[in-house]
Amino acid sequence: MLECGMLDRDRLALKTCSTILCKQLVVDELLIQSLQADEILTEAMAENIMAAQTSQKRSWCLLLLLPKRGPRAFSSFCTALQETQQQHLYELLTQSSEKDGKETPGVIFRPEEEPVMATTEKKRERFIDSSLPLPTQEVVAAKRARTQAESMEFSLDADSPINTPVLPCSPDFYLSNCHQSYRMNSSPRGFALVISNVTFDPCAAPDLDPRKGGEVDEEVLRKVFTELDYVLTVHRDLTAQGMKACIEEFSRRPGHQTMDSCVVCLLSHGVEGAIYGTDGRLLQLDWVFESFDNAHCPLLQNKPKMFFIQACRGEEMDCGVEQMDGPGRTCSPSCEQRDAGREGQGDASARQSGDMRRTRIKLPQRSDMICGFASLKGQSICTAAMRNTKRGSWFVQELNKMLRHRARDTHLADIMVQVNRHIKEREGYAPGTAHHRCKEMSEFTSSLCKDLYLFPKYQSQY
Repeated sequence: MLECGMLDRDRLALKTCSTILCKQLVVDELLIQSLQADEILTEAMAENIMAAQTSQKRSWCLLLLLPKRGPRAFSSFCTALQETQQQHLYELLTQSSEKDGKETPGVIFRPEEEPVMATTEKKRERFIDSSLPLPTQEVVAAKRARTQAESMEFSLDADSPINTPVLPCSPDFYLSNCHQSYRMNSSPRGFALVISNVTFDPCAAPDLDPRKGGEVDEEVLRKVFTELDYVLTVHRDLTAQGMKACIEEFSRRPGHQTMDSCVVCLLSHGVEGAIYGTDGRLLQLDWVFESFDNAHCPLLQNKPKMFFIQACRGEEMDCGVEQMDGPGRTCSPSCEQRDAGREGQGDASARQSGDMRRTRIKLPQRSDMICGFASLKGQSICTAAMRNTKRGSWFVQELNKMLRHRARDTHLADIMVQVNRHIKEREGYAPGTAHHRCKEMSEFTSSLCKDLYLFPKYQSQY
């Protein structure tokens, strides 16, 4: 049984930082499971928190509970913040706590006893060699420790991905643009699915190397779409049949009826028109798009469906072309490692022509979709996507940055143009290798029929 009461300095720190925590804290399954593992939250408490309709309400529910969950609750919460890569909030809390007491932040010592935080410290030791975010699944039985080889992987770019809070949409901007764009005021905004294949079966798929750095992309997408108020489901390392079953279940969720959109992110090796499962078998991307079309997913008719595919579309690396004029390049973004996979074909129906008049009786087979690809598919070249083992793929890095900084006042098609622009400027840095000064170019296809604004953190009163 938990002892009653939190230390005064810790309670004061939570109270002082409550406004910032409510706005910036990402309360997801990983953080909740960490607090459950430390016996700070019961299963019923966890369910009540996750049932809250918005991310701010989930944060508020958790902050109301923590001061009542005993003296270990503060240190356990701080540990959970670190494990979910919310270091800026961890530092905010511990610095605030230091101002109100001389004890070490988050660690409570008692006479002739070990620190109460010993359990959580042992749990953290498993990750101490890793600079990558913790991998997640929809249902996590245990947190996987990083191997030494993964932890010691060489990279000239050891910075963490951008983790600044998603900037909020203003009420004035919403009111000025909501009538000309897709409806986007449900809370949550919709369901989001992330499938991330990192480790492949060495027997069934000996040519598919581990996608080191894929864990970073997975974590980045988990956090940014949670902040954008999507209910996220993450699956790791699925076979082709496993991916198919997962996508079928996701597309048939009855909850889509009350949501305004959906998001699907697929991260794996690939070939033209398909991505690999961990068993070396292929899942056709056209089948994925078909699963969400107007015939197969009627609950999402006339609603925007967003797809983001991080994989290659061929084996050929883009070595770039010298620019004839303009300023010379003086610096490179860092050492970026090639993703040895390939990637799939875009949605052919984005080019579909026909009667553009909107009727109540019929819809095109496929519409209201936008799909971002990490690399180009052309008539004569299918290019490789680039991935850094510490910061993740170029494409997901830029997508994350643009969503956080520009979603407040920019529709998604323009955001994808800006992603393209930033990736065009990037250049690999690996002297003495074939990847030195390598290039990448992303692209997107769209059958959207309106502007797609995500209106982050805005809750309509109507």
